[in-house]
Amino acid sequence: MSPLAERIRPTNLDEVVGQEHLTGPGKPLRRMTETRRLSSFILWGPPGTGKTTLARLMAQGAGQEIVALSAVNAGVKDIKEVVAKAQTNGSLVLFLDEIHRFNKSQQDALLPYVESGLLTLIGATTENPSFEVNPALRSRARVYLLKPLDEETTRRLLERALQHPEGLQARADPEALNLIAQAAMGDARRALSALELAASLGEGRITLATAREALGSGTLNFDKGGEYFYDLISALHKSVRGNHVDAALYYLARMVEGGADPLYLARRLARMALEDVGLADPNALRLAMAAKDAYDFLGSPEGELALTELVVYLALAPKSNSVYVAWKNAQNAARKHPDAPIPLHLRNAPTALMERLGYGKGYAYYHDDPEGSFAQQYLPEALEGLKLYQATGEGWEDKVRERLKALRARFSHKRKGNPT
Repeated sequence: MSPLAERIRPTNLDEVVGQEHLTGPGKPLRRMTETRRLSSFILWGPPGTGKTTLARLMAQGAGQEIVALSAVNAGVKDIKEVVAKAQTNGSLVLFLDEIHRFNKSQQDALLPYVESGLLTLIGATTENPSFEVNPALRSRARVYLLKPLDEETTRRLLERALQHPEGLQARADPEALNLIAQAAMGDARRALSALELAASLGEGRITLATAREALGSGTLNFDKGGEYFYDLISALHKSVRGNHVDAALYYLARMVEGGADPLYLARRLARMALEDVGLADPNALRLAMAAKDAYDFLGSPEGELALTELVVYLALAPKSNSVYVAWKNAQNAARKHPDAPIPLHLRNAPTALMERLGYGKGYAYYHDDPEGSFAQQYLPEALEGLKLYQATGEGWEDKVRERLKALRARFSHKRKGNPT
């Protein structure tokens, strides 16, 4: 017998659960089927959101033959075979699952046939097409984003599976359905597989216990290196930056529980200490380095407390990106003026010739001549007066902001030749 997800696969758009933003009245996929005018598009979304089902329904609704390939094991030879079939038939729909697995040359091989209309391409991917699909191919295919099913929608899907003629002949406790809907985290295939296994374990009765057994421990929606991984680290970073300690702790826990490398997290947290806390609290970087060392020393699970302490500290610390901005400004200045001559008095004079040429001449050593030091030129002449760093009003920087203002005023005053 085929799997439950296959047996109850929708036969028309009205049976599709979720993705109403694409399949509802007046929405893009609905309009295509109603007009029977199918154009190339790419379905981008997490696993179990209905990409394969929608591709089949779209071809069926347009009355066109569909050929399905997986980019995992297909190649240019397979594309040529599909093209030959399309030339015989006049046209057809190519459903290319995991299109991001095709390299540039393989994707380029599709271009002339998609452009001519011989092939209508429906691509499916879990990865961001902006990075994984060639711009030329992407420009010929609209991208539609599929959303993970929410718990209520997943619950409706499970109930449909219990009522469907080809579904399960089983009874389910409400709390068991709630658990499966929650643990599936938007993946319809995962939800249906767990439901089918729970029914088998319970011999036709799906209880909370059989649902837990069916789900096992691998229920975290996490793919180290995939799109979702970077969504989580982005959420953690932005929660720390936004001073939301509870959200930051939640995303940290999700990443740790999902199997993220704690030392990778320590590196990212050190980056946050530099980029977003910066000189508003110079202790942030020290604590980040200490947390990394503590994890190295303690290992898991005790070392995870060091990361937790660091996240709490960073989220609650005053924030400043002044150093980050100053560095970007400095890079831009260096790229714009890569060869600006360094003032002679700032140059080193290790040889007699260089000394005769004026290298180091007239340099005012601050500790011996503070006034002369403020009067001398430091930046190349073309960059005189350049201001790259601006202190914020948070934390430690609030204390140095007035000093920075006074120092710059003193440099300007002395550079204009004022004696006092």
